[in-house]
Amino acid sequence: MAPRPNPLDGFTVDPATIRYIGEGLQRPECILAERDGSLWSADARGGVVHIRPDGSQTLITQTASRGFAEATDQEARFVSGTLPNGLAFAGNGDILISNFGTDRLEVMTRDGGTRVLVDRIDGEPIGKVNFVLRDSQDRIWLTISTRTKNWMKAISPNVRDGYVALYDGGRLRIVAEGFAFTNEIRLDAREEWLYVAETCARKVTRLRVLPDGNLTDRETFGPEDHGACIDGIAFDAHGNLWGTHVFTDRIFAITPEGELRILLDDDRDSAAGQAFLAAFARGEATPDLMLACGGTIAPWCASITFGGPDLRTVYVGSLKGTRIPYFRSPVAGLPMAHW
Repeated sequence: MAPRPNPLDGFTVDPATIRYIGEGLQRPECILAERDGSLWSADARGGVVHIRPDGSQTLITQTASRGFAEATDQEARFVSGTLPNGLAFAGNGDILISNFGTDRLEVMTRDGGTRVLVDRIDGEPIGKVNFVLRDSQDRIWLTISTRTKNWMKAISPNVRDGYVALYDGGRLRIVAEGFAFTNEIRLDAREEWLYVAETCARKVTRLRVLPDGNLTDRETFGPEDHGACIDGIAFDAHGNLWGTHVFTDRIFAITPEGELRILLDDDRDSAAGQAFLAAFARGEATPDLMLACGGTIAPWCASITFGGPDLRTVYVGSLKGTRIPYFRSPVAGLPMAHW
């Protein structure tokens, strides 16, 4: 039987077709989409922004934090205070927040009531909690990028203290470790494999999921080195794994056969991006070099979210943007557990 044609054949994102939603957002790193057209965006003021289908928006936070907006030091802005990062919906509709600033997994109701779900593992501080994912069995998967407090100092090919943890039955345990800055994770359609974006290994790693949640058969999916740091990833319904290259601001896809395709390049080999990549290769990337990077569409491009009634609208999260760009895809996204 001939393989199915890939809907991404010949597709690239035309910048002229990109539209924007949201305004005045702070660090909209991760975005959740719902069937009714609502978007929920992580926000550095200490919660989320709910953007309704008509474009109106509301900041929802237990205690509004102005630390990100008022920080006079650019490095401090991105490493301290409350920094909601990865988001997922709990089974009851509450919002799970992996807080990259407070180093804990939090649960927030849709009106702002917040509690800490977990902040320690094996009696030790949990580390830089980056992303959270709920599966169809209501288990919660968590990534910890590094145990280094200032995460910018861990942006190096030589630091491999990231790990993946599983929260199940009220207990958090490490199921895989030794990653170079663990970032977003996704499960495939059958939840047979867990895919891990390793930002500083500049590749995607996958591991087979055993019935008890343990992980095995670790291998690289796609290229061994993208030549750029990977941040967010998300599957489409065909099995392509979409993703973002942070700092150098590209959107890519890896086909089921492992071929890397660049769908949008908003960096275009900028001098700042090349200077960062050269320093990174030497293990000498600095906050100043990182902060100099970034395109104009979604600066420090960080995540991909499929939404809209047909799951063919692609929303792009970012670390330095104040609004959310979106465009149409030729293929629907893979529905998440809450969909």
